[in-house]
Amino acid sequence: MMCSSDDSLHRVSRRARDMPPFLAMEVLEQARRLEAAGRSIVHLEVGEPDFPTPAVVQEAGIRALREGHTHYTHSLGHPELRQAIAGWMQQHCGVGVSPDRVIVTLGSSAAMLLAFAALLEPGDEVLMTDPCYACYPNFVSAFGGRSVRIPVSERDAFQYDVDAVLARFTARSRVLLLNSPANPTGTLTTPERMRALIEAAGGRVTIVSDEIYHGLTYAERAHSILEFEPDAVVVNGFSKLFAMTGWRLGYLIVPEWLVRPIQKLQQNLFISAPDFTQFAAVAALQHAAADVEHMRRCYDERRRLVLRRLAEIGLPVLCEPAGAFYAFVNVRRLTDDVLAFSREMLEHAGVAVTPGVDFGPGGAGYVRVSYANSLEQIGIGLHRIAAFVAQRGVPQA
Repeated sequence: MMCSSDDSLHRVSRRARDMPPFLAMEVLEQARRLEAAGRSIVHLEVGEPDFPTPAVVQEAGIRALREGHTHYTHSLGHPELRQAIAGWMQQHCGVGVSPDRVIVTLGSSAAMLLAFAALLEPGDEVLMTDPCYACYPNFVSAFGGRSVRIPVSERDAFQYDVDAVLARFTARSRVLLLNSPANPTGTLTTPERMRALIEAAGGRVTIVSDEIYHGLTYAERAHSILEFEPDAVVVNGFSKLFAMTGWRLGYLIVPEWLVRPIQKLQQNLFISAPDFTQFAAVAALQHAAADVEHMRRCYDERRRLVLRRLAEIGLPVLCEPAGAFYAFVNVRRLTDDVLAFSREMLEHAGVAVTPGVDFGPGGAGYVRVSYANSLEQIGIGLHRIAAFVAQRGVPQA
């Protein structure tokens, strides 16, 4: 049989061809190549907890495997987990949520994809901050939606300006996307700003709130959008707070009218979330509080080290992160090309950071430093950054 030379046999979709790379992962993969070649690299680029999954969670997962939980589950998730999630929301946010509104998903990314698949028609607009998590615009474009980036500034704690949001509403506006604590900035949206955004939205759009970093805060707690808007959509999961990135488990909390549409999408696209991991997640919610508090305290200690040393280096973070495990660092004094700057830091200093442009045009002039690494490694990395900065002629503070 002869092979055809027709290029049409090898076409990929425009959407796949034009999708930008996820720079944090590109940096990670380049860093690992350097490590394989014998280089010492400090990883400050990826937002992945360096802690192992708590033992009580591991044991619950192993027990579930041994008990034969290796099959399809209900498309909405095991009732035990949905009830535990509702209990968690009541305990930590004071919000009463029916388990019937909870949908367990294959990670929080799948949760967001399902939400956008249910909410968007081609051409519909999703309003989001600039900068924002790098994958949001790609999630939107996967369903023919259009991302509307609203610039936010460091001097305003990277929060939405309500008037700027109002100015960008159109007849095609469908979703207002919120992320608090935020990636890449680590900042929190205040309750006052949440209320103002809800009032500005006036029921014209659905608010989708990415709350994956809830629980990882260092002063006041993060507020859920459901405390102020019961018809909002919440995206959350177990990756960050419980150090369960590899378990791939997330969830949605949605209004009643969205449950059945998203259930049908889940059935067709993913069938169900993994079986045994759902029992591990129940253990996380009910029995891992001490482990979570230990990790949170460690992150806070690392956060304070990062902020202190960056200020000494001459790169103060004006808007200190109050949640998650990132510092968004203004490096405009050093470069007007953060991509090249990040590559040079990796190649010459052996420190991997994420260039701010990964998070949109508003990230130009910034790099994201993740402190999801040990104090020792962070200390080494900051020492190397100090030497790298000194070579570029920026005076020490």
